[in-house]
Amino acid sequence: MTDDKDVLRDVWFGRIPTCFTLYQDEITEREAEPYYLLLPRISYLTLVTDKVKKHFQKVMRQEEVSEIWFEYEGTPLKWHYPIGLLFDLHASNTALPWSITVHFKNFPEKDLLHCHSKDVIEAHFMACIKEADALKHKSQVINEMQKKDHKQLWMGLQNDKFEQFWAINRKLMEYPPEDNGFRYIPFRIYQATTERPFIQKLFRPIASGGQLHTLGDLLKDVCPSAITPEDGEQKIQVMIHGIEPMLETPIQWLSEHMSYPDNFLHISIIPRPTD
Repeated sequence: MTDDKDVLRDVWFGRIPTCFTLYQDEITEREAEPYYLLLPRISYLTLVTDKVKKHFQKVMRQEEVSEIWFEYEGTPLKWHYPIGLLFDLHASNTALPWSITVHFKNFPEKDLLHCHSKDVIEAHFMACIKEADALKHKSQVINEMQKKDHKQLWMGLQNDKFEQFWAINRKLMEYPPEDNGFRYIPFRIYQATTERPFIQKLFRPIASGGQLHTLGDLLKDVCPSAITPEDGEQKIQVMIHGIEPMLETPIQWLSEHMSYPDNFLHISIIPRPTD
């Protein structure tokens, strides 16, 4: 991959200032103060909120505490989506800090997966990496790695160790020079305005004529309404890691530099604010 290490670093260290407050109907023994945290965009809510959980459990009766879950303005937040994606999709045009409500009761079974331990997060994360490598390299790279390499990817994410993670992840971002790119680009497109969880299909980074496909080409192919509005006025934003990349950006470059640690490009399509 081309060595734009500063981009990788900026993506890795992206943070969202967040204010956690306890849901008003939770029964507490004394008033629950809000809890403030800088959330890493690339991580998962259930991986980085142990302190939040402990903070609120202090004011609650133990019998009132069951599985913790999070909500923003009435929307339960899926822990298996990266934090940055959740913010871009649901809250990117709101004032900071991001205000998240904490619940310990009435787990929304229809909306959320259970997460009883860090092992569940690790299993989800590794499944995504394996799926991404199946698309990029027919699984050859991930299958040639040893178990300790897989563990190093996970520990790098869990402990927020950029160098530790990228020492291994670098191999997942390489390809033979004669190929000019991956076999297919691992991506998922999320739309704030639909019930469908996400769009995902096979898309090659290089056109049959040899030219590089761009983000605009991907959207044209997969989600044409995102870039060709009916009345000509652009009413949506295309967000990755909180920024709007230019549509002319080669999708191969984006995949190498702006994928989340699970090796997927998580692309949010959201209504443009009308101010």
